[in-house]
Amino acid sequence: MEHKLNTRVKNIQISGIRQFFNRVAAFPDAVQLTLGQPDFSTPEHIKEAAKTAIDHNYTRYTKNQGDDELVEAAAAFVKKKYELNYNPKDEVITTVGASEAIDITMRTILEEGDEVILPGPVYPAYEPIIRLCGAVPVYVDTTDSGFKITPDKLKQALSEKTKAVMLPYPSNPTGVTLTREELDKLGIVLKEKEIFIIADEIYSELNFEGKHYSIANVHGMKEKTIVINGVSKSHSMTGWRIGFVFGPKPIVKHILKVHQYNVSCPSSISQKAATQALTVGMNDATPMKNEYMKRRDYMYKRLKEIGLDVEYPKGAFYIFPSIKKSGMSSFEFAINLLEENQLAVVPGNAFSDYGEGYIRLSYAYSMDNLEEALNRLELFWHKHT
Repeated sequence: MEHKLNTRVKNIQISGIRQFFNRVAAFPDAVQLTLGQPDFSTPEHIKEAAKTAIDHNYTRYTKNQGDDELVEAAAAFVKKKYELNYNPKDEVITTVGASEAIDITMRTILEEGDEVILPGPVYPAYEPIIRLCGAVPVYVDTTDSGFKITPDKLKQALSEKTKAVMLPYPSNPTGVTLTREELDKLGIVLKEKEIFIIADEIYSELNFEGKHYSIANVHGMKEKTIVINGVSKSHSMTGWRIGFVFGPKPIVKHILKVHQYNVSCPSSISQKAATQALTVGMNDATPMKNEYMKRRDYMYKRLKEIGLDVEYPKGAFYIFPSIKKSGMSSFEFAINLLEENQLAVVPGNAFSDYGEGYIRLSYAYSMDNLEEALNRLELFWHKHT
């Protein structure tokens, strides 16, 4: 019966990150720099809040939008941290991670033949959702602009079919982010156009350059921007699966319908944990961020010493060096590195064709792990270049 399945589903592929991660299973002694998952434990006070919720039998459905206390905490969090003002009553939705937030947003705004602009290289989960909606991803090559989408590049990519622009900063896989000035310039291009902006800001608390600035802060942009966020990266809560959609009421009321029929609501226990994270744990990300910055500086220094060309990351916990000097494709490089030196990295072409010639290294690992990984990479690099 496979031939009767939805053609769009059959045509999409399993994430290149996961495909490569699955291959690593055959190398049990490999050092890993593959997954984008914090290596810190969820803070104890957050876990205790979840235990209390269970003990108090908070185990039933919540409102579709999410528990009142949580949506209020989420609105207060982004207001204090980023000066973003959203009414918790009708401009915030609690979702099953940022992944569901992205999915329901795209399913709400996209129709057959619409185009969505993506800055490549980019997180690989956007394209399949776009295609499942019958829309078309339009990639912008950012490899010659420090992995940042620029006003000129954006103008060139816009067409009559453009429905949305994705701004995922700080970026997975490159670690770059956009400054306030850069976002203001993009706003000049976009604010007069009837185009949605999807701002995936899941790494907003891991912005190493100071205060995070959102495209929704730009004058004239909030009315057309949907902000995606969550607690997975900021509070090391990937498995708790709590994300958020923030947006204007006329848009959010329709996203809520898709969410309602998709999942009803996220886990009630996880919602109580997230409320604790965004209130008592408002600054829990700070010590983690400080540690990531130390690791970032170590990784950057070692990669430059080894001889790889690389941009200096300003956020998240990834670094994206070029391996073009090796003469290998990204996939060939990653496979050979795994087989010869037992080091697992993600080939850059997992992040669109514009990631070809690069590899992604995650530094959400201990310093000991990073040191061993860079030692192995150095041996491999000098052998093949």
